[in-house]
Amino acid sequence: MKSDMVVRFPARRVVTGALALLLTGTTMMAVSRAQSATSLPLALNSARVSLAGTSNIHDYTASTSTVRLTSAQLARPLAGAAGLDEILAPGTIGAFDVTVPATSLVSDKDGLNKNMHKALLADKHPDILFRLARLEAGAAGSLKAIGTLRVAGKEREVAFTLETEPQASALRITGQTDLLMTDYGITPPKAMLGMLKTHPKVTITFEALIALP
Repeated sequence: MKSDMVVRFPARRVVTGALALLLTGTTMMAVSRAQSATSLPLALNSARVSLAGTSNIHDYTASTSTVRLTSAQLARPLAGAAGLDEILAPGTIGAFDVTVPATSLVSDKDGLNKNMHKALLADKHPDILFRLARLEAGAAGSLKAIGTLRVAGKEREVAFTLETEPQASALRITGQTDLLMTDYGITPPKAMLGMLKTHPKVTITFEALIALP
């Protein structure tokens, strides 16, 4: 004759155990995310991205310092001042992705920000992404950063002319390129009830302070 054995645990004990498992899992996920966020071989100490354009009334600018390094990969480990000198050597950087929230771009011209964010389709495509493809030697010892720029959900190849300057334990990099908003399907924004009409050509500049963690 078979007998079934039923083991019962107090409800409080079961709830406590479940909470412990939940907290442990949450902590492990948080640690994992923190490790992935700090495991990049390069650090972006500071950065600023600006755009400058013209309109039928006056020039305008918009800028942001909310710039995130979302991916980076080096061909070999680097360290110290010697490592900083090698960062921009051809073939050293295997991956380098930078993301900017579209709504973080702000202009000091009244009424332009809302229309600019709308033109950038910030509600559907909240991030602007630059993905480095390669570095090439430019004129007079300069460098060119060639990659893909994604704006308003559309991608185009761009080339930034770079200049570098060592600063203490970091490397200051500045770059610039021109582009047409219409290449990204963007209608040049307007302001002042349509009286201010921006032109499609804008100049993108950036400056960044890169270091080895």
